[in-house]
Amino acid sequence: MASIQLSMSIPSFSAEARTDWAHLTQWAQLLERCGFDRLLVSEHIAFGMNMDAYADPRLGGTTGGRQPTGPDGPWLEPLTVLTYLAARTDRIRLGTNILLAALRPAAILAKTVATLDVLSGGRVDLGVGVGWQREEYEVVGLDFDKRGAILDQTLDVCSRLWRENEVSYFSPSLSFERIHQMPKPVQPGGVPIWVSGTVNRAVARRLARFGKYWIPWGQDARDLADGIGRMRAAVERAGGDPHGFGVTGSLRVTPGPDDRPDLAAVATDAAALAKAGATDLRLTHWPARFGTGERTLCDFVDAVRAAAGG
Repeated sequence: MASIQLSMSIPSFSAEARTDWAHLTQWAQLLERCGFDRLLVSEHIAFGMNMDAYADPRLGGTTGGRQPTGPDGPWLEPLTVLTYLAARTDRIRLGTNILLAALRPAAILAKTVATLDVLSGGRVDLGVGVGWQREEYEVVGLDFDKRGAILDQTLDVCSRLWRENEVSYFSPSLSFERIHQMPKPVQPGGVPIWVSGTVNRAVARRLARFGKYWIPWGQDARDLADGIGRMRAAVERAGGDPHGFGVTGSLRVTPGPDDRPDLAAVATDAAALAKAGATDLRLTHWPARFGTGERTLCDFVDAVRAAAGG
């Protein structure tokens, strides 16, 4: 069985105002010591008042989901957070889950991410998606209904600026000639792009063109084996390699009879996700009741790796 990777999201947001973000460093260093491959932070630029859109799958939301902070909860900018954590870690990879990449001018995003990759020694992963909130696009002057096309153009420009010494680009909305941007990312071919979304033609095309990994969403994440099969077929129809991308599987941890993490259940879930085709197991939430004890988290990592072949 191929080695599987293990990732975890750490909270760079809060439901309440806070003055101390030291937990970011504590979590990053703890995950590194316990052998996680990757830490992840998420993003929101700003909020409107329509929190119900978070649960609308037609907009990219999750059925039954609830936005965790309300409109006034603080959210730190993710690329800044990852730069901060790059200086406080040595090995662990640094990723976004997800970055709303279309909200940034492409050349600025390419420069920012390349700089982070250089300073971190080539440890960056860029997870991207279109998001669910119309107001977030409006506040930066972009058309929410064109968010997919804007994201594709952003990824196209970034990928070319990362790979090519001189870039010319022509489209109805963006044109430039003979642009040079240095330094390039440390990672050959540029920073790996993780494409988030459900199985549909637009996401499949995006994954075929730019993605090295797929972050399934909604029902495709809940029935991973079926989702992977349909996405491989969709990527092939889009002209991509149906086996040329890795896949994220969402891993949850629940309490056992002793009110500690149920490692047997975790192992069962990890093995099932690996069998379904996941190459990256992603822990999206570590319950506060389990604390941040190093031995507990390291035992969790050992159980997952033993079960999933990592």
